[in-house]
Amino acid sequence: MIVRSLTQEQVGHYREAFLVITNAMIILPLGFSMSAYYYLARETERRGAAVFNILIFNFLAGGLAALTLYLFPWLLGSFLRTPALTELGPMMGLVIWVSIFSAFLEIVAIANSEARSATIFIIFAALSKTLLMGSAVLFFGSVEAIILAALIQGVIQSAILLNYLRSRFPGFWTSFDPAFFLEQSRYAIPFGLTAILFIAQTDIHNYFVVYKFSSQDFAIYAYGCFQLPLISMLAESVASVLIPHMNTLQKSGDHDEMIRLTVRAMEKLSFVYFPLYVFLMITAGTFITTLFTHQYDASTTIFMINLTAIPISIFLTDPLVRSFKELGRLFLVRRAFVLTAMLAVLYFGLDHLSMVGIISVAVGAILLEKIIGEAMIIRKLGVGLGHLPLLKNIGKTAVISLVAGLFTYLVYSNVHVYLEKVGEHFAAEAFHTQQMSTLNFVGGSLVLFISALVFVPIYLLAANLWGVIEESEKEFLRKHLRKVLPKGWIQPVADSRG
Repeated sequence: MIVRSLTQEQVGHYREAFLVITNAMIILPLGFSMSAYYYLARETERRGAAVFNILIFNFLAGGLAALTLYLFPWLLGSFLRTPALTELGPMMGLVIWVSIFSAFLEIVAIANSEARSATIFIIFAALSKTLLMGSAVLFFGSVEAIILAALIQGVIQSAILLNYLRSRFPGFWTSFDPAFFLEQSRYAIPFGLTAILFIAQTDIHNYFVVYKFSSQDFAIYAYGCFQLPLISMLAESVASVLIPHMNTLQKSGDHDEMIRLTVRAMEKLSFVYFPLYVFLMITAGTFITTLFTHQYDASTTIFMINLTAIPISIFLTDPLVRSFKELGRLFLVRRAFVLTAMLAVLYFGLDHLSMVGIISVAVGAILLEKIIGEAMIIRKLGVGLGHLPLLKNIGKTAVISLVAGLFTYLVYSNVHVYLEKVGEHFAAEAFHTQQMSTLNFVGGSLVLFISALVFVPIYLLAANLWGVIEESEKEFLRKHLRKVLPKGWIQPVADSRG
C-alpha cells in the first residue's frame, strides 16, 4: 500500500523515520522489560514491585527521547543527512515514548504464564496497527499521517497494558523499593547492553546506506531488507515461551532437558523456516515486484542476500543465555567484537561498497555472531557427539525443502514469464485498468500461487512420509479440521493398541 501511495522519496523518508523509531524502542529501555521473565518466575512477594520498576524505567527512557527530539529535532536531519526528518522529529519522539511504554504488554503476559492472553494481545496489536496505518496511507498518503497512526496505536496499547496490570497485580504502583530497583537494574542492564549491540549489529548498516545514498536509494535498500510478516515474531514468541522454562531447568541443573527442549524448538522453527527460505530464494524476483512493483526490481539481489538470516534463525540463544548470568557478560564481549569488526569494514570500505556489498557485510556479521554464540552454549551445556541424533529431524527438513525446491524451480523457471502475462491480462480485463502496479500484483500473485501449489504438496507429503510430522501434530490438525469440515470428512485414527 505504501509503495503504491507514496513517491519513492516519501517511501525513503517513511523507512528512515521508522528505522529510528524501531531502534529507539529496543535500545532505550536497555532490556529492562525482559527482566520480567526472570523475576515473575522466581518471585512471589515482589512481583508487583518488579512490574512497577519496569514501568518507571520505560516511562523515563521514552520521555527522555521525546524531550530530546522536541528540543533538538535538527539532530536527526543533520546526523542522517535527511532534512525531512527534522520536521518529523517531535512527533517521532512521542511515538517512541508511548511505544516503549506499551511494548511491555506482550512481555508481561508471557512472563506471567498467560500465553493465551499474550496471543490475543499480539494479534490485536497487529490488526489495529494494520487498520490505523493502512487508513493513514489510503486517506492521507503522507509520512506524517503514518507516524500519527503509530502514536494512536501506542496510546491504545498503553491503556490496555495499565488495565491488565491493575487486574493481575493489584496495587503494584504502591510497591516501589529503591534497593530492589537497583537489584533488578544490575540483572537487566548487561542483557540490555547486549541487545543494544545486537541492534547496532543488525541495523547499523542501514545508517551507512542513509548516509551515503539518497532517500530513493534507501527505499530500494529497505525493501530488499524487507522483514517477512510473522517470521521474526515466530522466533521471538518461541524464545519468549522458552525463557521461563529454561530458568526453571537451569535452577534444577537439568542440562539434558534444556538441550532436548531447545532442539525441539529448533525442529518446529526449521519446519517453517527451511522451506520458506528455499521457496523465496527461487521466487525472489517475482515476490519483490508483486509486493512493491517493478520500481523496486533492484531490491531483489539485496533481498536474496538478506534471506540468509531466515534459516540461521532456528538457533535459539537468548533463552539459554538468560538462564546463566555469567553468559550475559560473555555474550556482551562476543557481540562487541563482532560489531567492532563490522563497523571497521563498513567505515573504511564505505567508499568502495555498493548497497549489495553493505548488506553482504551485515549478513556476514550475523552469521559470525551465531557461530560464536552457539560454540559458547555448546561448551556451557556440555553438548557432545551423543546429542547429534537429536538433530535428525532438522536434517530431514533441510533435505525435504531442497527436494521440493528443485521441482518448484523446474516449473518456475519455465512458466513464470508466461503466467505473469496471463495474470496481467486477466487483471486488465477484469478490473478495466492498465495501472502497472495492479497488473504487477495480480500477475505476480498468480506466479507465486502456482509455484506454491507445486512446492507445498511435495514438501508436506515428503515430511509426512519421512516422519518429520509427528502423529500428535496430525491428530491436532484433524481435531481442528473436524470443526470446520462437514461431518464424516475427517475420520478419527484407530488406537494402535486395539
